[in-house]
Amino acid sequence: MADQFRRKSPEELLDSISKLHRGRLKIILGAVSGAGKTYHMLLEGHSLKKKGLDVVIGVVGRGENRPKTEEKIGTLETVLPIQWRRGESIRYDLDMEHLIERNPEVVLVDNLAKRNRPGADHPSRLDDVLELLEHGISVITTLNIYELSGARQIAEKLTGFKVKIEECLPEDTLTRADEVKLLDVPPEAILKRLQEGCPEGLYGELFSQGSLSALRELSLRFLAGEVGEDLEEYREKQGLIGASGASERILVTAQYHWNGSILIRRGHQIAKRLGGTLNVVCFIPHNRSITSEQAAFKRSMKKLTEKLEGKFEELPLLKEDAPSAIVSYATKKNITRIVMGHSKKSVWEERIQGSVVNKILRHTRNIDIFLVPDRTEAEGERLLPAKQTELPVNPFKRLSADEMADEISKIRRGTLKIYIGAAPGVGKTYTMLREANELKKEGIDIAIGLLETHGRKETEEQVGELELIPRKQIPYKNVTLEEMDTAAIIARNPEVVLVDELAHTNVPFSKHLKRYEDVEEILEAGISVISTVNIQHLESLNDSVEQITGVRVRETIPDRVLTAADEIELIDISPKALRQRMREGNIYAREKVEQSLQNFFKTGNLIALRELALREVADDVDERLESLERNQTMRGPWRKQETIFVCINLRPESERLIRRGFRISYRLKAKWYVMFVKGPAPLSMDEEALLKKAKMLTERLGGVFLLRETKESGKIVQNIVIQLIDKKATQLIVGHTSRSRVEELWKGRVVQNLLKETRNYDVLVVANPTDKG
Repeated sequence: MADQFRRKSPEELLDSISKLHRGRLKIILGAVSGAGKTYHMLLEGHSLKKKGLDVVIGVVGRGENRPKTEEKIGTLETVLPIQWRRGESIRYDLDMEHLIERNPEVVLVDNLAKRNRPGADHPSRLDDVLELLEHGISVITTLNIYELSGARQIAEKLTGFKVKIEECLPEDTLTRADEVKLLDVPPEAILKRLQEGCPEGLYGELFSQGSLSALRELSLRFLAGEVGEDLEEYREKQGLIGASGASERILVTAQYHWNGSILIRRGHQIAKRLGGTLNVVCFIPHNRSITSEQAAFKRSMKKLTEKLEGKFEELPLLKEDAPSAIVSYATKKNITRIVMGHSKKSVWEERIQGSVVNKILRHTRNIDIFLVPDRTEAEGERLLPAKQTELPVNPFKRLSADEMADEISKIRRGTLKIYIGAAPGVGKTYTMLREANELKKEGIDIAIGLLETHGRKETEEQVGELELIPRKQIPYKNVTLEEMDTAAIIARNPEVVLVDELAHTNVPFSKHLKRYEDVEEILEAGISVISTVNIQHLESLNDSVEQITGVRVRETIPDRVLTAADEIELIDISPKALRQRMREGNIYAREKVEQSLQNFFKTGNLIALRELALREVADDVDERLESLERNQTMRGPWRKQETIFVCINLRPESERLIRRGFRISYRLKAKWYVMFVKGPAPLSMDEEALLKKAKMLTERLGGVFLLRETKESGKIVQNIVIQLIDKKATQLIVGHTSRSRVEELWKGRVVQNLLKETRNYDVLVVANPTDKG
């Protein structure tokens, strides 16, 4: 609400006035040619024309192998481009003179990364577009990710060969755009289009499954980085400090010591695996010079950080208070996780002087600490079990009856495709219906199992001639409620069924509690499903979404549902465009618009949720790439087989720890356990309820829940350590204690004592979200 009353700076005022006279630039970004960018550009052109805008085509890729493109041009006016030859090929340039004379409101310009003919006024199509913008003409254009200079080198590294492009555009091209829309298309869809008729010029290694997946991931992560910068800029203007919750920022705090390189490498592994950035900082007392040995370590650590694409800084420590300096730096840099070595202090030293970890956590919010063991500790050996390579199954080995039944079940099971978005209203249902109509045209038997249009006219129009299976009428508390009729869908037995809003909770006493469980039953019946879900409904992101929006989402789906999907497609839209859709009444009823814009649909929330969605889908693509046994995934290989061990108490924040344990184990492909040790005191009714809830959440996310009992409170830590050894754990996750120092002295220091006993383990201490920053 305060944002609308904030006075604009002189620079912002000048920029706003300048934009009034300048056209808008929208870029439709794709991973590769053939993703459908031109088709979607033409769709947008028709949509704008329907709204009364003057839209023309400046240049568009045509050809006999692009039937959908030719069909979609329809009634759109074309300002004929200038035709010229390069060797044997015919080329087209924008006719700038006639376009400026015609002066439409919007020009559609295909293939932004093109060189113009010799002797043209501008060397490139990008320069033409910039001139159109200066004349107050808006432009919608298309671009492939590898046509950007910053992304081209990464694309070549990932695919393993030189990418042939006509014009490499500056890295800041996306920054110049008023709106960037990513067209996320799974490799399978592109390969299918190639089989149906390859667009001109599409061939070679670029269109293998692995290369397409790598380029898709690159486009998702590249745009996520751009969105992340927008979010930083927005939060800075709003005076917001600390991490947004949308992405990871890793800080390594080290001293000029031989152990420094271990911390930096570990921090880099974490940053890569979590798709985050890496900062390394060394604090040096301002009145003390470093020794020649420390100078050598400094050179080595700085060189290593630069090699790993991190940022190295040496800062003076003005007071003998390292924790405060670390907290100040971490808050300023929006750090989410601090990597440091285990404490070398004895129990009594920590009781007298205090714990560095405790001091940091007590003065920050949403910043976790990752403690790395010194490999000279624990009898000179660090706990790094080698990865256990599974022996390949002999192809001549006969399957058992159970194995045979399992394989047959997989063959019979339907295919699951999920459209995922950053927020309601991005166009998931609309896109799902459009795809359904295309499948129907191809002769596929398809029906609607459950559809929620929310009164959106555009969505309702997309239903067309699709069959709608009636909903089930359920009497409940003197009213009749409607739910999807799973039995009727299975009896009707279409090839494909559409099921909207996957995270929906069913009416009490339904056969299944959640709609995704209905979908699993439909899939088991051999019926394929196309569904929709928003990023905030993913169980393991529940805490991040609450941190971003301030809203605890109650309806969630386990991450395994997304993992098990055969295909995931992100529907991307800029926050500005989404808020405009909201104002036009295309998402919620008019009376809810203003309230929504000031709450969940605030610009900052939408930017952060968009970044979260981009990164989550990129991680999913990376997981699928790894399953293809490719080595060049963007997150890099992990160092070993991990086993994650989460220790909880019976507090509401324990669910946060469990979700954190799952996300880490999922990213590391690790086994994971959650453990609670019950002391001698009986549990209260509230504690019994929390215990049951923790066990259910653990098992729902695929972990193993361990409950142990001890008759002596002093042996809780001992019980945990025994299980750590028994389960061959490599990483321990604990929550920061919410007790004050006085309470710790009176009631005991379980977390601190546990940290003392686990100095040869990687330990993640998760911040208590209620701690004051």
